[in-house]
Amino acid sequence: MIKRIITVLMAAALLACAALPAMAQAAKVKVAFAMLGTVDDRGWNTAHSKGIDYLKAQLGDQIELSITENVGPQDAERVIRNYAQQGYDIIFGNSFPHMDAIERVAAEYPNIKFEHCSGYKMAANLSNYFVRLYQAEYLAGYTAGLMGFKNVGTVATHPIPEPIRGINAFTIGLKKGLTEAGVKFDPKKVNTVVWMKSWEDPIKETTLAETLAGRGHDLIRQMADTPESSLAACSQGVPAIGYGTDAASFGADCVLTSTTVNWGPYYVATIKSVIDGTWKAQAYWGGFDKDGVRLAPFNKAVPADVQAKVNAEMAKLQKGEDHIFAGPVVDQSGKVTIPAGSQATDGDLLSMMYLIEGVSGSIPQ
Repeated sequence: MIKRIITVLMAAALLACAALPAMAQAAKVKVAFAMLGTVDDRGWNTAHSKGIDYLKAQLGDQIELSITENVGPQDAERVIRNYAQQGYDIIFGNSFPHMDAIERVAAEYPNIKFEHCSGYKMAANLSNYFVRLYQAEYLAGYTAGLMGFKNVGTVATHPIPEPIRGINAFTIGLKKGLTEAGVKFDPKKVNTVVWMKSWEDPIKETTLAETLAGRGHDLIRQMADTPESSLAACSQGVPAIGYGTDAASFGADCVLTSTTVNWGPYYVATIKSVIDGTWKAQAYWGGFDKDGVRLAPFNKAVPADVQAKVNAEMAKLQKGEDHIFAGPVVDQSGKVTIPAGSQATDGDLLSMMYLIEGVSGSIPQ
């Protein structure tokens, strides 16, 4: 009798073990990403792809992952809705043009979680997230200033607060570096900006960078999602600063450093919160303190003393000491936008639609 009971118990245990894989599969969190471009675009989407790779490395056995590439604004609602209809637990839209579509679908599927990158809309089941790229822009400008570059040409993207904020932060860092280096410069004109009115356009990026180099600008600042303006600068023998991912890794060997985005920690933290049931809608804006932004390794042309000064500034930001937009800040017309003794709030930064003194060029309508 005892032998029979043991046999029955062993059989039950074996059946339970056999059921475990199916149970584990059912318990996996279904995660979807709608990507504006391709994961190998060498810029914005590549940075997100690296973040997703980090997510897979950390939580791959707990998630079921799907990625759709080349999701433009005209396709966003269809793709996001399709994921919702399939019962995905959390759906990410990785670019600003996805904002309105993800908001509409989120309203129809209150039990699904949605995350939108670089937007500003929120709901009970819709978060927005971005990183404080302006912090890295400031450090990149500081690097350039310490090295004596005082006639920068910037190939900018869209005339909206995020790029404008980055241009201003870069210029603040540039002027600080020039001052510390003892370089004489025109305080009203150290950074000339031209606009693409696009996030990426390889032909326009190349043309504008070559034009700026041809006009005597001593450094080219890439702001587009692809490294073409940095590559064009290198072809003209002019140094550059990359953006988004390390432009040097794509052959731009003239790049002094690049301002890069590290999405991995946010993606892991977000999915962990879904797994443990603590996810709540939020407006996330992490910087160096959250390891959300970084500077790519310095080019060997950047002197050791310059690297040390930049790293010291970075250490402050990593501790949460962000005083980049401390007053007085003056716009191009001479108007004080941030008084002495004050500091820009997040609201000020997120709505910034003016260029500061030191920037040459205007904001197109």
